[in-house]
Amino acid sequence: MALEEFREQLAATAAALAEPGTGLLAADESTGTIGKRFEAIGLENSEAHRRDYRSLLATADGLADAISGVILYEETLFQDSNDASGGLPIVELFQRQGIVPGIKVDQGVEPLAGGLAGESWCTGLKGLAERASRYYARGARFAKWRAVLQITASGCPSELAVRENAWGLARYARTVQEQGLVPIVEPEILMDGDHDIATTASVQEWVLRIVYEALAVNGVFLEGSLLKPSMTLAGAACPHQPSAQEVGDFTVRTLSRTVPAAVPAILFLSGGLSEEDASLALNAINQAADGVGAPWHLGFSFGRALQHSCLKHWGGTDVAAGQAALLARARANGAASRGCYDAGSEPSDDASLFVANYSY
Repeated sequence: MALEEFREQLAATAAALAEPGTGLLAADESTGTIGKRFEAIGLENSEAHRRDYRSLLATADGLADAISGVILYEETLFQDSNDASGGLPIVELFQRQGIVPGIKVDQGVEPLAGGLAGESWCTGLKGLAERASRYYARGARFAKWRAVLQITASGCPSELAVRENAWGLARYARTVQEQGLVPIVEPEILMDGDHDIATTASVQEWVLRIVYEALAVNGVFLEGSLLKPSMTLAGAACPHQPSAQEVGDFTVRTLSRTVPAAVPAILFLSGGLSEEDASLALNAINQAADGVGAPWHLGFSFGRALQHSCLKHWGGTDVAAGQAALLARARANGAASRGCYDAGSEPSDDASLFVANYSY
C-alpha cells in the first residue's frame, strides 16, 4: 500500500501517542543490553527472565494513565507472556490497556567511512519494508530508529555524519510510513564531553534543520511522524551544569527554531539523566513551552529513567514492587509532561544513569 492509503491512520496513531500528560515506555533494549540490566540485579539473562520482566511491564494496572505507547524489541513483539500473566501475547496485553505497541527497527550503528574518529551511521534499511509489514501485521503501529551523534573537541559531528544520519532517518521514516507505521525520528546527541549547553544548542539546531530538510525531500508525512530528540543539555563532564530551568529554556528555543508545527509530539529521551533529574528537566521544558505557546505535545520516551527503580525493586521475583516503582515514575513523567510535577513527590532512584558512548 502507498503512503496515501495510510495517511488517516498514521495521523490518528500519532495523535494517540501525543495525548496530553503521556509519553512512551522505551522497552526496546536488545538481548545484550537487557543482560547488562539483569546483571546489575544478579539475574541470569535467559529468555524466561526476559519474558517475566516484560510481562510485568505489560500487566502494570494503570500504566496507560501516563503511558500512551511502548517501544518493543523484536523478541518481545512476538513473545507470549508468562503463565502468571495468562500466557497471552505480550503485545496483546499492552493493547488491552490501551497502550499502542511500537517496534525498534534499526539494526544498530557501524563506523562511518570518511567520518571522524568515533562517528557512526545507522544500519537496517535493507529489507525494512518487509520487516515493517510483518511488524504491522503483528500489531505494531509505530517504529523507532536511533541515529547517534556526538560533540567533540576534534570537530564532531562532521557534516558528513550529520547528513548521512539525517538521510538514513528520512529513508527509514518514509519506508515505514508506506507500511502503516508512524516513524519516531531519533537524532540523539550523546551527553559525552565537557561542552557547555550553548554549544549543544548550536549543534542541535544544525542537526534538526538538516533532519527536517531530508524528511521533506523524502516526502515524509509530518502529521504522521514524531520526533525523539535529546534534551538540550551540557556535556556530562562540563564543569557548569545548567539548572532545570536553563535546560527548559534552551530546549524550547532550539525546537522553536527548527521543528515544524505539523509534528504532533516531541518525545524526549532521558540521555542518562537520573530518574528524578529527567522528570525535573521535562517539567521545566513544558513550563518554558507554556510561556511561548509551543505547538507540540512535549512528552517523554524514556527507557532507563522509567525502568531503573522498577528493575531494582523487582529483582527477578517481586512483581508488585517492580510495578509500583514503574507506576511511580510513569506518574511523575506524566505530570512533568504537563509542567506540573512537584520535585520529589514520587519515589525515585537518584543514581546517575549516564553511560559513556551509550549503545543498546
